[in-house]
Amino acid sequence: MNLYRLCLLIIFLGGYVSPSLAQVSKQVQYLSGTDNEHTVEWDFWVTGGRKAGKWDKIAVPSHWELQGFGAYNYGRDYVTYGKNFQFHDEKGIYRHSFQVPKSWKGKRIAIVFEGSMTDTEVKINGQLAGEKHQGSFYRFSYDISDKILVGKDNQLEVTVSKMSDDKTVNNAERLADYWILGGIYRPVYLEATPTAHISWTAIDAKANGSFRSQVYLSGISQPGTLHVDLKDKTGKTVATKTVSVAAGDTVKSMELQVDQPQLWTAETPDRYEAQFTLRSKSTSPYLHHERFGFRTIEVRKEDGIYVNGAKVKMKGVNRHVWWPETGRSVNRKLDLQDVKLIKEMNMNAVRCSHYPPDQSFLEICDSLGLYVLDELAGWQKAYGTSVGKKLVKEMVIRDVNHPSIILWSNGNEGGHNKELVDEYRKYDLSDRTVIHAHHRPGNEINGIDCNHYEDYYSTKKILEGPNIYMPTEFLHAQDDGGAAAGLADIWELHWNAKLGAGGFIWDFADEGIVRTDFNNTIDVNKVNAPDGILGPHREKEGSFFAIREIFSPVHIKMKSLAPDFDGRIPLENRYHHTNLQACQFTYKLVNYQRPYANFAGIDSAQSQVIISPDIAPTAKGQLHLNLPQDWKNYDALLLTAIDQHGEDIYTWSWRIKSNASILADVLPLQTATTVDLQEDSANYMLKANGISAFISKKTGLLAELANDYSMKLSFQNGPVLVDGSATLKSSKLYSDGNKRGIAFFYEGSLDSVRWTMHPDGWLQLEYAYQSKGNVPFAGVSFDFPENYAISVKWLGNGPYRVWKNRLQGVTRNTWENMYNDSKAGIGPWTFPEFKGYFSDVSWMQFNTTQGKFLVATAQEDLFVRLFDFYGISGPKGYPALPTGNISFLDAIPPIGTKLAMGINSKAAVNGPAGELTALNRTISRTLYFYFGLPKGEKENTQFIMPKVNVLTD
Repeated sequence: MNLYRLCLLIIFLGGYVSPSLAQVSKQVQYLSGTDNEHTVEWDFWVTGGRKAGKWDKIAVPSHWELQGFGAYNYGRDYVTYGKNFQFHDEKGIYRHSFQVPKSWKGKRIAIVFEGSMTDTEVKINGQLAGEKHQGSFYRFSYDISDKILVGKDNQLEVTVSKMSDDKTVNNAERLADYWILGGIYRPVYLEATPTAHISWTAIDAKANGSFRSQVYLSGISQPGTLHVDLKDKTGKTVATKTVSVAAGDTVKSMELQVDQPQLWTAETPDRYEAQFTLRSKSTSPYLHHERFGFRTIEVRKEDGIYVNGAKVKMKGVNRHVWWPETGRSVNRKLDLQDVKLIKEMNMNAVRCSHYPPDQSFLEICDSLGLYVLDELAGWQKAYGTSVGKKLVKEMVIRDVNHPSIILWSNGNEGGHNKELVDEYRKYDLSDRTVIHAHHRPGNEINGIDCNHYEDYYSTKKILEGPNIYMPTEFLHAQDDGGAAAGLADIWELHWNAKLGAGGFIWDFADEGIVRTDFNNTIDVNKVNAPDGILGPHREKEGSFFAIREIFSPVHIKMKSLAPDFDGRIPLENRYHHTNLQACQFTYKLVNYQRPYANFAGIDSAQSQVIISPDIAPTAKGQLHLNLPQDWKNYDALLLTAIDQHGEDIYTWSWRIKSNASILADVLPLQTATTVDLQEDSANYMLKANGISAFISKKTGLLAELANDYSMKLSFQNGPVLVDGSATLKSSKLYSDGNKRGIAFFYEGSLDSVRWTMHPDGWLQLEYAYQSKGNVPFAGVSFDFPENYAISVKWLGNGPYRVWKNRLQGVTRNTWENMYNDSKAGIGPWTFPEFKGYFSDVSWMQFNTTQGKFLVATAQEDLFVRLFDFYGISGPKGYPALPTGNISFLDAIPPIGTKLAMGINSKAAVNGPAGELTALNRTISRTLYFYFGLPKGEKENTQFIMPKVNVLTD
């Protein structure tokens, strides 16, 4: 075995390989590869589908579908065919030859499978290793000591059936709302130990420093001792104990006490190591190592979930084990990436839906800090009691010592066999609470209600009690719906309610699979699997950043700088265990690029580190910025919070200069001409500085545009109201100094439209309209062909689009997005999306195949809608869009979720932010347009980013 595999083995198993011949520990030899990137070829035969009926080679571990064998199945396929349909069960036959070292003679040798889908029959040298294993997501092993030929070739044959002979296993695992795959998808290896050895341990280490362990022994034929050393993260021994072992002992209990241990929480993931040594007179000492954490988990009924005496709220997400090219066969790097992404969203918890994950994922949750719900499979139907008992044992024995696991989940949405509840405590010394992740009333258990997909108002009712409420699924994130939309409202309910324990958004990433039978196209099974906050390859959608802001443990409600702002920012510490003194804060005063700069972003900045305030967990206080005297000369203020581990928490932005001040920098141009106003039978024509605008006499709308240095522009047919109707009543021409224009007056919802041409070519549009009642959107639209768009650059919030109930996660800057037709959940997963609603726009420059044009406003809170898009796919795209292609809006719609009330759900059920906008007034707005590159102006191709001036105390 090479050094690479040996190192991976130590990480993977938590085992130990001693360089000393005087001590022994478990030895491991991989028969397969170690993960989806490091595989070993075995011989393979599949009974059905592609490449059926002939021997070939297959990479192990893997799913055979993704290696070009068999057929793809989504779980609902089995349901669709009906109860009487006899689905063809593909079987895969694997063969592999191997040798074991001669030094293994006389040792106990086991073959271990980390995961195989689904029924797995193992033969060694033609002999059955043991009874067929049933269940896809669990580690299982066989003692094959009496079947191995030491120093000679051994033949391994494994038959894997995609469907189980046990109907309850199929019901629990295979008739599910996810991809159903086949094969040996996790590693296979041999373990060699002395006859007398430590099989496994169960540890209970409490926050008060008490340490208890049950050490399970095997093959003890003579008396000896069992010794344990507890070591901290520096390797220092902090406690020891030795107990005697008698012949025939199978389990020994050990208790120790550590003074003032460093405690494990999701915020402070400090761990220790227990080194167990089994000794006897005639054998070498046997070593076994376990990592653990001191922490106390309490479920206080009619109160909350406590970690080390502090009530915690779960900012969680559901996660499938998944990678598009390799399915549920993954690797440590992917697990690490996912944990980091979850923590980047300022989440503190993850639910392993709907099965135990790879061991490495749990190890990383231990080391980086996430609260974990480890779940027995059971998607709406449960395992039978007989097979279920075996699988509970396999899951708990493998995972019991992970400090990150705070609760066991006994199945999902009705997949709860209540006869299994007492099985968990047989193997878990710490006796963690068992929950039911359910979607039907009456399945609450042990004082915790986990009911799925409750809305804002039903959540309020449930939070009245008597149970702790922790929805293990909520805000279903199909496409661009759910996830962060409505999250702020629902999170505030949980944060402020005594019985609110937070919850777990559905879900982490779109479960898209690369179809080897369809030219490697990514398939999300239409609306079934695109439920992620991220795309299949972890592409970040807008909800990712909104969640990051909403879940920020540094909570800031301040939306704008007051006229008397003196540098004091109110803060709320939403950590459960961390004082904000442990964090860092920096601010920047920034100036943004103007429209015709060659790139987007910050023009110049001054920054300063701030003294972190002393604010205890869950308390409130203030952050004081030591602002320079000239701070009001800058465009905006940015504040960044950094956690105790050096990771960014979030950056907030507030405008300093008004849009009117920004506009004063944008409008002045170097050239001007006399404004010419002409008319014919159909149109008025306004012309200045080489730009001509044709306004329809019949409607008052922009009919045509042209300039002297490019083709005609197709921006036209506006302003058209997006809500309401109007009939032209009259018009009049006017002059205003050196400007000239036309005013139009209407009956109906539109009051007036005024077009004014400035001598430098700026075209000013003033309009007033009446909005009555609750509206999904309000404002005006224009037509422009989407296929002419190349990019947009703007000053405003970005770079992601927003919805009325998902305004978070965007910051003020100069942004630029290239055209793309990406659709969340469907692809091509290019983010940020080019199309959508964009908020608080000061100006926006359109780069098109017909040239550039610019729109600007002196007013705040302008939304710009770009082209046709939707949030959730279905019979019709949802929600409905305004008329036209480009809209300038004073109100935009919220978005619902797939499951709140069906595909056309009302977003209002998820909280006040989802209500339609109430506008019962006349709204007036002024826009400025420049159609082309101004004469005398140049694209600043030589612009160099200035150095940032750093202010220090």
